[in-house]
Amino acid sequence: MGKLMVSALHAVLVVVLVGTVFVQASMVWALVSGNDPEDGSLPLTPLRVITILGMVSAQVALVCVWQLVTMVRRGTVFSDAAFRYVDIVIGAIVAAALVWFAVTALNAPGQRDDPGVTAIMGGIGVAILGVALFVLVLRMLLAQAVARDVEASQMQAELDEVI
Repeated sequence: MGKLMVSALHAVLVVVLVGTVFVQASMVWALVSGNDPEDGSLPLTPLRVITILGMVSAQVALVCVWQLVTMVRRGTVFSDAAFRYVDIVIGAIVAAALVWFAVTALNAPGQRDDPGVTAIMGGIGVAILGVALFVLVLRMLLAQAVARDVEASQMQAELDEVI
């Protein structure tokens, strides 16, 4: 992975991380100031808390991706240490899906006239879980690559002994 690509990815990660911190700060400010609508049409306090938790899951995933990119740049990604970060990313994605399902459940009572919105939101939650499964498949590929790397190192050591 080239330096330009690593720098570009780090820049994107920083922008997204700053954005999530801004959203969190806005939600905390709204919770503290108590700016809920008078009509009580939406349960904004639980939605704000859920948003803060969702941003935490995104931030955890961003930090782990940063670490993985750093490992790729250093050439150490094919090690057991990478699994920890990938596992945390999978957990963060599952947590984000659970947060999304909570948003869907809070929104559902307001959608009695149009249950299709709730169905679509539920489908989005399932899609988020699909991303977690996709990353799990990538984790399995990483495991195979690490095993091949270990095998190649052992074969190289045997070849060095012969020569």
